Amino acid sequence: MAGLMAGFGHYTHAVVRGIPASLAKEALRSSQSEVNLTKAQKEHEAYVEVLRTRLGLEVVELPADESLPDCVFVEDAAVVCGDTALITRPGAESRRRETEVMKGALKDLSLNIVEMTDENATLDGGDVLFTGREFFVGLSKRTNQRGAEILADAFKDYAVSTVPVLDGLHLKSFCSMGGPGLIVIGSSEPAQKALKIMQQMSDHRYDKLTVPDDLAANCIYMNLPNKGHVLLHCTPDEFPESAKVFEKLKDHMLIPVSNMEKVKVDGALTCCSVLINKKGNI
Repeated sequence: MAGLMAGFGHYTHAVVRGIPASLAKEALRSSQSEVNLTKAQKEHEAYVEVLRTRLGLEVVELPADESLPDCVFVEDAAVVCGDTALITRPGAESRRRETEVMKGALKDLSLNIVEMTDENATLDGGDVLFTGREFFVGLSKRTNQRGAEILADAFKDYAVSTVPVLDGLHLKSFCSMGGPGLIVIGSSEPAQKALKIMQQMSDHRYDKLTVPDDLAANCIYMNLPNKGHVLLHCTPDEFPESAKVFEKLKDHMLIPVSNMEKVKVDGALTCCSVLINKKGNI
């Protein structure tokens, strides 16, 4: 079994995409909340600003496409690990064309492109948790077994295990990595069941950080030169109890990032960027 990937959490580039006005009315959602488009756009600008200015990543900004209301959620269109980018086949048919611009951007970053062309396969990047040692893939409304098999084929160096997602949209709707060997997990019964399955399937013993709110378990971990461990997580305004839990991570630079509007259309923090580690300068 592979040990921890060298440079886990180290990123140099982020691919993001603008928010189309169509997001407010037409983006897919599990609740009927009203989205304030101006607030959503401000929130997204602040998120991109953190990546670019606070963390010093090279940010590739793709233009919004009004015919693709969900296109800001770039994570679902590609899974990048090392020098390989798997262009996915999103589970929602209305989102399939989102991969076209993403593929072009990742090609321009000189990544090895693998495309999921099998019409029986579906995979959203939001269902893919890479721990630095292995992949867990959520089998959800959006991702199926065939999609998980193609991912395993694209990233042969790592074990791939599947986890049923019975509640919530994606696997990462209730978990994410908080550091090397640390899984941040929601406290709901479905989240805890999924964690148990991941623990049973893995040869590695992961530490866990349990937060009261499932959605707050979605955060972004990075390990950056001159900054060390960095965690982008929910704000106290959104989830006060969960925000307190993150304060236990004394070795991390903690950056609360607001996600109040995008969460109304099932968007979490990881959804809005594809992170890449380019070893040499492009």
